[in-house]
Amino acid sequence: MTDLWLISVPLEKTSLSSVEKLKRTIAQTNLASCCMFSIPDLKWDKAKYPTTLPLSSLVDNIYKEVSQVESELKTQAAAYNGVKASLQSLEHKQEGNLQTRSLNDIVKREDLVVSEYLTTLLLVVPRGSYEQWERTYESLSQFVVPRSSRKLYENIEGGVFSVTLFKKAVCEFRAKAHESNVAYDPHRFTVREYSFDLEEKQQQEMKQLGVHKKEQYGIFVCWLKVNFNEMFVAWIHLKALRVFVESVLRYGLPVNYQALLLRTDKKNSKKLKEELTSLFMHLDPTATVSKTDVSCDISGLCQQEYFSCICFHIHTNMLEIS
Repeated sequence: MTDLWLISVPLEKTSLSSVEKLKRTIAQTNLASCCMFSIPDLKWDKAKYPTTLPLSSLVDNIYKEVSQVESELKTQAAAYNGVKASLQSLEHKQEGNLQTRSLNDIVKREDLVVSEYLTTLLLVVPRGSYEQWERTYESLSQFVVPRSSRKLYENIEGGVFSVTLFKKAVCEFRAKAHESNVAYDPHRFTVREYSFDLEEKQQQEMKQLGVHKKEQYGIFVCWLKVNFNEMFVAWIHLKALRVFVESVLRYGLPVNYQALLLRTDKKNSKKLKEELTSLFMHLDPTATVSKTDVSCDISGLCQQEYFSCICFHIHTNMLEIS
């Protein structure tokens, strides 16, 4: 994983000598790569961040830009997650046990008898109760069509059976089936609520949501690519502003410093920090690699490592592909 370190040193003789030593050490040990970091290299966006504005105004502009993108991100994420959640809700109905799952892939329209007087009920019967079902289902109502039961589907937990009866006997059949359950087993025969048209409608809705999710995902990814680039640029501009402010505060006026961008990897970061501390110890002899900035009063910034020279770690882990 790549690590970037942005450092700033004053342009005085000792520091310039230390910079040259750092460059030689890097060249000999492959500890890192080094390049100058300046406003021309950065290609400062004067249209967005006019250099004629005070620093506080520039920071405010960046903050407003980031806040706007953050708001748009929440909207884009909500739109995608809403479609995703709706699709998952319908997909979950396709799973689960026979008591709860969708029966649309099991039941065909021709399996159902629907007329002015007749209707078909679907029941879930445990595997060990098939014989009992065959013996008793006709006795649950005198209006059950004899020998009308058919097994439509089965798995390890049981089977889905259909039974045809007169519509006026549906309530009676349900009640008798429930009484049978209480007498033998609470899950002996379970009448499933089922509407072929409703199930078919849900299938169509699931297909449409699948297409919509794919479209929303494409839109979301394109939006992320564009705005991630914009936010990264804004972030680096903010880093440049911070280097300037910190250099003035640490090294004083007139402004006379050089910023350097060091690129290393994770395993060499510790060695690089030790090298920086050793080379620029003259700038602040009290600084150590482990020392933290205890004078900071801003929440979230007090645990930043303190170096003898100005040194910022630019986290790039969001750029790594996991």
